[in-house]
Amino acid sequence: MDQLQIDLRIEETLKRCGIRNGQRKQRKSEHRNFRPVAKAMGSVSHAAMISSSKLSYGGRISYNKYKNPQLRTSVVSSRNWRASSRNLGVLAAKIGNKEIDFSDPDWKAKYQRDFESRFNIPHITDIFPDADPIPSTFCLKMRSPVMEEFAGGYPSDEEWHGYINNNDRVLLKVIHYSSPTSAGAECIDPNCSWVEQWVHRAGPREKIYFKPEEVKAAIVTCGGLCPGLNDVIRQIVITLEIYGVKKIVGIPFGYRGFSDEGLSEMPLSRKVVQNVHLSGGSLLGVSRGGPSVSDIVDSMEERGINMLFVLGGNGTHAGANAIHDECRRRRMRVAVVGVPKTIDNDILMMDKTFGFDTAVEEAQRAINSAYIEAHSAYHGIGIVKLMGRNSGFIAMHASLASGQIDICLIPEVPFHLHGPHGVLRHLKFLIETKGSAVVCVAEGAGQNFLGRTNATDASGNTVLGDFGVHIQQETKKYFKEIGVHADVKYIDPTYMIRACRANASDGILCTVLGQNAVHAAFAGYSGITVGICNTHYVYFPIPEVISYPRAVDPNSRMWHRCLTSTGQPDFV
Repeated sequence: MDQLQIDLRIEETLKRCGIRNGQRKQRKSEHRNFRPVAKAMGSVSHAAMISSSKLSYGGRISYNKYKNPQLRTSVVSSRNWRASSRNLGVLAAKIGNKEIDFSDPDWKAKYQRDFESRFNIPHITDIFPDADPIPSTFCLKMRSPVMEEFAGGYPSDEEWHGYINNNDRVLLKVIHYSSPTSAGAECIDPNCSWVEQWVHRAGPREKIYFKPEEVKAAIVTCGGLCPGLNDVIRQIVITLEIYGVKKIVGIPFGYRGFSDEGLSEMPLSRKVVQNVHLSGGSLLGVSRGGPSVSDIVDSMEERGINMLFVLGGNGTHAGANAIHDECRRRRMRVAVVGVPKTIDNDILMMDKTFGFDTAVEEAQRAINSAYIEAHSAYHGIGIVKLMGRNSGFIAMHASLASGQIDICLIPEVPFHLHGPHGVLRHLKFLIETKGSAVVCVAEGAGQNFLGRTNATDASGNTVLGDFGVHIQQETKKYFKEIGVHADVKYIDPTYMIRACRANASDGILCTVLGQNAVHAAFAGYSGITVGICNTHYVYFPIPEVISYPRAVDPNSRMWHRCLTSTGQPDFV
């Protein structure tokens, strides 16, 4: 190894540790004054605010990284913890419109009561207090077929202990962090106190609030394609039939199917959906946008729909919640239940959403192709762009799974392309030391390098610039300018991944989500969504999971593991 390579290796090691050009003492001093962030609800906020007498956390704040004025978060940055340690008068916190004083010995109990009220899931008896439940028609030990003679009740011929009690709960957070400086710490107060937060357990209830023969259930899939849509549709239909429902329809092409006269609802049955999970896409079709909420509810009234299952992401769930609210306003006895569909895995509080595991698995093919192309060429560089508008979960997990990525760029972690510590300078180092390099970028990364169009799609999402193409062009330009040969290959497998059928892991997740969505509707819940939390299936009120996208925490252990795997430095 010549002296240049030795110098580069030393510089790279120093960069990786956050030390550059003899700035070790300065960095050490900076690290004493700056601690990792404490976060909650799966997101990092740069907008928690401190005043001389109040610590603002866990409430609605005026600004955050997603420009959402209604963000509900429990995040306090390290700078604010430092400020609070210097100012012993900081003892109050604001949650929503409520003040909580940490000097109050009962503050935990008050916090828990506020949490319980926020996460209480809406029920049909909120509007119809006299609604009488009937014994559930869902009993896997029932030998008698469901018949009209049992219209007043559906007895099974033996007792079954497979029901979920309405008071069953699942713990939302399971790690007790001892310090705000712990990696990925989720703290409520400066002492990182443990506060229990419980959410509703999903599953079949012993009493139901809809008679199956009176139910007309509809399923709608909105947004973009995602592996597993057909699996969820199939399982919803199968479970509805087990309850005894005879009228099941699919609404074609998203919310648009409620208003377009040329689109007829599709009758669904077990026979129709039996093998749909063997292919990707959606049996019902998808689209973005659609008619007004009022028009959708008018259509539901006209069609006699009293159960609606909505498969989609944040925007789709916002629509589902608006439909739920409108049905309540009109005093309609309707259950609206969501199933989170986002390949980006960016729904709050959930372990993962369906389609994510398949996306990570399929991304391996593209990454491996990029690696082979780069490794087989003289000074080869492979660039792969993966999904992730606001969240880099797919890019991070795919990089970890492949073990072939040298640089992973995600929206949550800022970086420079040019300059002595930029991505391109590190690529030069990799070419000189390894002979090749592979880069994985999330589609939402590096948008600050591209001109803003201010355009939005039909769902209201900002139309992003193509950073994958941009970094490809900048890489070619950079190596040409420095006179070093580079063979750059670019791969964008986005639509190939979206159109895949679900793998085994996602297939199981879709099956259970579909079943639990039906159980929720029959139990009388509405305005909720179903998800997996700490390996258990739960029900969340929709507003609590759509306030902002879940994002990768740059202080999390998973991102640290990704950095360990790639060996990349900070590009700032």
